[in-house]
Amino acid sequence: MLTKFETKSNRVKGLSFHPKRPWILAALHSGVVQLWDYRMGTLIDRFDEHDGPVRGVHFHKSQPLFVSGGDDYKIKVWNYKLRRCLFTLLGHLDYIRTVEFHSESPWIVSASDDQTIRIWNWQSRTCIAVLTGHNHYVMCARFHIKEDLVVSGSLDQTVRVWDISGLKKSSSPGMPDMLKAPQLNTDLFGGGDAVVKYVLEGHDRGVNWASFHPSLPLIVSGADDRQVKLWRYNESKAWEVDTLRGHTNNVSCVLFHARQDLIVSNSEDKSVRVWDMSKRAGVQTFRREHDRFWIMAGHPEINLLAAGHDGGMIVFKLERERPAYSTHQGTLYYVKDRYLRTYDFATQRDNPLISVRRTGSAGANQGPKTLSYNPAENALLITSDIDGGSYELYIVPKETARGDTAPEAKRGLGTSAVFIARNRFAVLDRASNTIQIRNLQNEITKKCAPPNAGATDAVFYAGTGMLLCRSEDKVTLFDVQQRTVLAELATPYVKYVVWNADMSQVALLSKHAIIIADKKLQNAQTVHETIRVKSAAWDDNGVLVYTTLNHVKYCLPNGDSGIIRTLEVPVYITRVANEVLHVLDRDGKNRQMQVDTTEYMFKLALLQRKYDLVISMIKGSALCGQAIISYLQQKGYPEVALHFVKDERTRFNLAVQCGNIEVALQSAQALDDKDTWYRLGIEALRQGNHHIVEFSYQKTKSFDRLSFLYLITGNLEKLRKMLKLSEIRGDVVGRFHNALYLGDVKEQVRVLEESGQLPLAYVAASQHGLTEAATRIAAALEGALPEHALVGAGQLLLPPAPILKEDNWPLLTVSKGFFEVLAAKGRSEDASKAEASGTGQLEEGAMDGAGWGDDNLDLGGDGGGGGEEGGGDGEEEGGWDMEDLEISPEVMAEAASAAAGGGAAGPFAAPAPGKPASQTWLDKRSQLAAEHAAAGAFQSAMSLLHRQLGATDFEPLRPYFTDLAAASHCSLPGMPGAPSFVCHLDRAFNGDAATNPPTAPALLYTLKQLEESLKAAYKLVTEGKFTDALKAFTRMLHVIPLTVVDTRKEVDEIKELLVVCREYHIALRCELRRKELGAGDVAAAMELAAFFTHCNLQPVHLALSLRSAMTVFFKHNNKATCSSFCRRLLELNPGPKIAEQVRGVLATCEKSPTDALKINYDPRNPFDICSSTFTPIFKGSKYVEDAYTGARFQPECAGTLSPLGDFVKIGADASGLLVSATQVR
Repeated sequence: MLTKFETKSNRVKGLSFHPKRPWILAALHSGVVQLWDYRMGTLIDRFDEHDGPVRGVHFHKSQPLFVSGGDDYKIKVWNYKLRRCLFTLLGHLDYIRTVEFHSESPWIVSASDDQTIRIWNWQSRTCIAVLTGHNHYVMCARFHIKEDLVVSGSLDQTVRVWDISGLKKSSSPGMPDMLKAPQLNTDLFGGGDAVVKYVLEGHDRGVNWASFHPSLPLIVSGADDRQVKLWRYNESKAWEVDTLRGHTNNVSCVLFHARQDLIVSNSEDKSVRVWDMSKRAGVQTFRREHDRFWIMAGHPEINLLAAGHDGGMIVFKLERERPAYSTHQGTLYYVKDRYLRTYDFATQRDNPLISVRRTGSAGANQGPKTLSYNPAENALLITSDIDGGSYELYIVPKETARGDTAPEAKRGLGTSAVFIARNRFAVLDRASNTIQIRNLQNEITKKCAPPNAGATDAVFYAGTGMLLCRSEDKVTLFDVQQRTVLAELATPYVKYVVWNADMSQVALLSKHAIIIADKKLQNAQTVHETIRVKSAAWDDNGVLVYTTLNHVKYCLPNGDSGIIRTLEVPVYITRVANEVLHVLDRDGKNRQMQVDTTEYMFKLALLQRKYDLVISMIKGSALCGQAIISYLQQKGYPEVALHFVKDERTRFNLAVQCGNIEVALQSAQALDDKDTWYRLGIEALRQGNHHIVEFSYQKTKSFDRLSFLYLITGNLEKLRKMLKLSEIRGDVVGRFHNALYLGDVKEQVRVLEESGQLPLAYVAASQHGLTEAATRIAAALEGALPEHALVGAGQLLLPPAPILKEDNWPLLTVSKGFFEVLAAKGRSEDASKAEASGTGQLEEGAMDGAGWGDDNLDLGGDGGGGGEEGGGDGEEEGGWDMEDLEISPEVMAEAASAAAGGGAAGPFAAPAPGKPASQTWLDKRSQLAAEHAAAGAFQSAMSLLHRQLGATDFEPLRPYFTDLAAASHCSLPGMPGAPSFVCHLDRAFNGDAATNPPTAPALLYTLKQLEESLKAAYKLVTEGKFTDALKAFTRMLHVIPLTVVDTRKEVDEIKELLVVCREYHIALRCELRRKELGAGDVAAAMELAAFFTHCNLQPVHLALSLRSAMTVFFKHNNKATCSSFCRRLLELNPGPKIAEQVRGVLATCEKSPTDALKINYDPRNPFDICSSTFTPIFKGSKYVEDAYTGARFQPECAGTLSPLGDFVKIGADASGLLVSATQVR
């Protein structure tokens, strides 16, 4: 069994696959219907309207509908797009067991414990037939996929087949309405349109399930007699064919496999069994440890099955569908059915080469697993899982007359087998933990121990004499000849290895990740996928093209990835040639797929700095879209994006990012909105281009900013205009500011006087010696003059004069970037073409004046203006002196070289900022919340914690987030007056390495720190400082999700630590709650003291809690319960003095073993403690869980915050704690 998806929930009683989408419905015993995406592993929706268990559920074939039936006697039809119930069908008088849509007609068939089967028209919402005849509960009823038949199974030990062809005729559109009317007593006795065709008797106990074969006249049934029976029928009769025995308890469900001659059944004996229809014998058995199976469903089109059990459901396949294949130059070698075949990519010819051994029984997952080809000797190695792992060596003759002349294969045992030299291959024998080197006669020539002894479980080819050895969490490059380890790389569990043509790059494919590295396993880049990775191949340009279940994607050498196209069905890439993908599908058919490689070739050219190719691709292809633009921005090439973006807002954003103020101005003029002008002003100010700043402020009417700009640029003339403008606008404050900037005291006094601030106006006038104004204002104040001390040496405060009053602030001269030069070159070429074709026009202004004389031409015969008449005026003015200057040749050469060197120079353009390390950290797409928080991405960290733990309130985690972010950065002081320099601290920093590219942020919290915190918390508990101890354990609960560890062993230690924190947190809350209670709450205090002793504590703390409980119960005369505490305490072997005291108490209690007060505590019944309500949850009672700690709570606590840390919602659906990359598979 290959498990593809698994859920944990209440008992699953009904299942249904969607015919097209990767969805499955699960009907739960709790009354909820869940809709899951089994490919993504996510819960899409839940439907909760049934009162009681839901036993039947089914998707419609083409409409966005599904139907459910439950113990509330109701059949509900739902629209999953609208996410609501459309209507309810009422009529059954007892539990409804199954419901199913008809494949063509608008019908639903339902089976019920009221001993009837009903057929409903869901369009008219009426019951159109009642099938009666069973005399016990009807456990299931199913339509035939093609014929007008219904099969039903009942606890009356029979299987019945019903003919509904009459119902179809009476419901046809041509029938008169009168004849369509239902008969009077249909509900009670059944209609005449559906009649029993066969009654199949043979089971000794009640029948739980019966199913039709999709194409053959066969029925399979399963019953409480633990047997699976196969029946055949024809037009006149039906009979039993065979009985399949093997289940040890009631058979719950049985069905035919959609694509193979198999029967699959499950049972309350906790097993799923697969039976071969031709041999009528069991092929495989899959068991669960604790869960009984109740229901099965098969996908109508693909090789998927689902089974529901006590603890949830599983979606699985019976065997691997990936064909074994290998590519050499222009030929594909692959196994299909029982033949090794070749496919020529150039001619598209497919030929059988030799026949190979027939695979094991269908459904046993024993087909060919891998294929390795040796071109030198024309040999093939095929591995499979037969006998726990085996291989077959075929030497293919150079010329084969027929495809069925099979050479004898040489066989052996081994989990992996690959060629490593011209006439040698390596076999991994896990039984003896050795790598065997064999020759082509299958003889062992050498043995060596694999690296990571005991952990290596597969080997892959890595060049002549080299192997890649896989263990659970890493891949090792091993030299077989030297028996040395050359390199190691930490990876998720690798399934496949793909090398490029020259063996310089390798792709390691795991279930949900791809790691690209060089041949020494250096410079590794990782791409994470949420959907399973299926295959990969390198193209000729060094780009990895790979497939997931539903996409063809690419991965560049730097780890950037993207989607090429979507897939309807999974395929396996065998070769990438130009824009053609050669693939194998799951049926072993060779197919070709056209793909558009423009996007990844563009990104590759950018990565390889082939800028001329980048420009030509921009001009010649339809590259567009936000994805490309955001990619260019992210990689620091906004100026490239400017070349093909037409949207003005996007152009403006890109221009601002790359500092191209001219393009930004053009876009701002086109957009003409306040926010755009404001942003343009900020960028222009950053570059010192104050003319554009002034223009932007004028557009946004930012008068205060304009005044300050004129002040710092020394433009006093415009500052005076601003003063007049503020006076016109009636802006008193602006007017006063402008007067201050200008140092105009008279204006300041006038503003203060006009605005009614006479005391201030008097002080200003008298202070600055304006006697006339001061006298006038004093008269207005009528003698109530303000007191102020006159300063004799006071001076008028004037703003300092600006140093530079140039047009714009001076900028560095830098050479233009590659793209600006190319763009300028393109413009000059366009201009020269226009000039050559005569289409260029001169501007009118260029033809005016400028010392070229007037338009009055002297056309006399003297031959021009060289005579006296023409130069008369020249005697007065002298004209331009154009004398030849004597300059040395050396100076001329130096000037020419300087001009040539600086020709491309222009005004300074701010270089595009590099990519910060924190962004590189985030680009790794880590699933660890701690790394996102350390990189400063708090939003994505909170998202991960919500998905993994069900966290909803992040206020308690705020200080830890900020501490993580602060700990991963440091600040270095810069030059005096310059800002400090922020550095990113990387976890993998190596002082000896030449370069240290960013990998992952340095983290503040470690497992060792947590262990030290635990010791300190234990000490606080021992000292009885319970409040401080509770704070310590709460802090640890906050820190654990923000800790990262490297190995599986450390993950287990973290989980153990989490359990310890949970137990102590609950225990301490109970004890602190007990101490808060008043003297009147004796029973509650005793319960809490007892609960304290039932937490899993250290022996010393458990002994202390037992002594405390013993004292409390003894004082209140609950001696029967007190004696149980005494016995538990004595089992811990306390000291002699304590033991003596306990024995005395026990002797006293045993004399009168009664309890004075009745409390909610039973030491013999196992229970969990709800730390919200402080009540016991006895075994078998309903409860909800905190997805983070696993603490259990009363059902009414669902949706509230868990008191264990106060940040996780109780009952939330979550995937679980993730603290290590090794947990991501």
